[in-house]
Amino acid sequence: MSTQAADSTIKIEARSEADLDPLGIGTPLPLDQVSSESDARPSSSKAPTYVKIYLQDDCLKHRFIRSRDTSSIVERPERLRAVKIGLAAAIARIEEAEGALKHSDANVSVEDELVAALGKMDIATSDARLIRARSISVTRSTATADLLDNAAVKYVHGDIDGDVYLQTLKAWARDSEDNIIKKGSEMPEGMPPLDLYLCPSSIDAIQGAIGAVCQAVDAVIASTSIDPSVVATGPQRAFVAVRPPGHHCGEDTPSGFCFVNNVAIGAAHAHLKHGIQRVVILDIDLHHGNGTQSIVWQINEETYRQTLESEQSPSESNAPPRTRGPQIFYGSIHDILSFPCEDGKVSFVQAASTSIHGSHGQYIENMHLQTYSSETHFWEVLYKEQYSTLLKRASQFLDGTGGPGDDVMVFISCGFDAGEHEYPSMSRHNRKVPTSFYHQFALDTCTFADIYARGHVVSVLEGGYSDRALSSGAMAHICGLVGDTVRVDERWWDLENLIKLEKATKSRKFGHPSQGTADLEPWLTRTSELLSHLDVYRTPPQPSRNWAPATSRALRERKKLSRNSSTPEVASKPGKDAQIPAPVSSSSLTSTSMSESEPVDSLSAKKLPRVILHVRPPEGTS
Repeated sequence: MSTQAADSTIKIEARSEADLDPLGIGTPLPLDQVSSESDARPSSSKAPTYVKIYLQDDCLKHRFIRSRDTSSIVERPERLRAVKIGLAAAIARIEEAEGALKHSDANVSVEDELVAALGKMDIATSDARLIRARSISVTRSTATADLLDNAAVKYVHGDIDGDVYLQTLKAWARDSEDNIIKKGSEMPEGMPPLDLYLCPSSIDAIQGAIGAVCQAVDAVIASTSIDPSVVATGPQRAFVAVRPPGHHCGEDTPSGFCFVNNVAIGAAHAHLKHGIQRVVILDIDLHHGNGTQSIVWQINEETYRQTLESEQSPSESNAPPRTRGPQIFYGSIHDILSFPCEDGKVSFVQAASTSIHGSHGQYIENMHLQTYSSETHFWEVLYKEQYSTLLKRASQFLDGTGGPGDDVMVFISCGFDAGEHEYPSMSRHNRKVPTSFYHQFALDTCTFADIYARGHVVSVLEGGYSDRALSSGAMAHICGLVGDTVRVDERWWDLENLIKLEKATKSRKFGHPSQGTADLEPWLTRTSELLSHLDVYRTPPQPSRNWAPATSRALRERKKLSRNSSTPEVASKPGKDAQIPAPVSSSSLTSTSMSESEPVDSLSAKKLPRVILHVRPPEGTS
């Protein structure tokens, strides 16, 4: 950890967050922002909490390029589509609950609404908005944070001797293609080859994820003024849907799919830029956030040292007050039998079982997930008597350090892999939670934040690998962040409705969602429509790098047949299972990857259909 000062500016490469989407329903994206207008929200006796969802398309650039076989790769950027399905479904359900979802939506296809919207032609003055819910908006973030030129990143991952880890990380990604060709892997020897992977554009994904988190922090803190009587005009709460996750990454130790610690950096950004002195981090991922806890311990240790020095050697009466680091509470609910504790290594198990409050300046609480026999057992015993006490511990931390205040910020490290619909292979020990946990915990956390932190909550996506676990968890979580101003029905994410949701949003050929929505329920039609806007970009097709060298020769320009050969010469393959790459134009063959200076073009590249080549000798040859 480094306390060196640096430029903490978060660069936003498009329109500012204050700009509103001027386009009407059905207008095609990509857009920098999709947002609902405050004047379009219906009046209510109780003002709704404003929740903003942040998406970052650069996260799709983090890809596994070591080979085309990704069957053993658990963390993939495609997981974000399942999250977006859950977000779209939550928005549609909330619109329905607020009375903003028209029954006629069930009989209008996405294509019909697109034609109608384009037919108006007067886009700038259209009153229709993509998001009809008065309590939610969605932003496609273009913010990015330079790993080597950002104070919050350096605060968490820097070193007093320099940015050794950060420079090394960028070098790993930069040289990934060459190292795969030379050594067979882009990662150093000794690192888990399936948990950790990089490609040249992974740095864009990592920096974009950090940028989106910091942008959310800025917006949430700016939403309320010092005067508590002033109505909030911005989002009091935010959900940041980014990958790769971060909570396993320590100061200089990437682990468990994580290369930087997104939440810890967000907390550091809140401290350095906005003067937040007390931070609460609540981790509800299936796995213990060993990286976050390690970073929190170091920060608290440094702050405690500063406090002791200040008490032992008081400053002059006219001297400016000494600056101190933040105090952070880290609380986690996790499976002690799963990663990183699965092998029973004593240091990991001890860390994941630590409970310390105040001594040595540390505020850590760890709770272990238990199996439950019924919903009643979960809610009446496990949640009521155990899991909910995590917030009580956080309350004790804040009460003991000054009580409620403007200097408090709440973060949720929100993994959905503890959900009941996670893959059995990921949740091998049956330590799960029902989907409604993500709704209730968000509600309780927001109530806690309303008391202590002016309502400021930033939730950041961590793990979750089954599509159903991700979509159901995201749906329930967003409904919880909105709060009790919307009547939520937990049947929205029961199994029957989840199956309907999956059928309505199933990706067809070339990535388009399933068609024929005329017979769907209104919320499903609306979900499909919203998804067509939220899920605009696709993961770029993976080029073949290590066994098909780049060439400027088109297919028909290959060498003539030799006398002893019955087939044209082609690039050799490393194994029997390798596939011949699909042909592309000669101009595109001059480069094996898109330019990193053109992120929109690389993200919008369409996947070529699979082509099977039958190569025969030309006529007249022997």
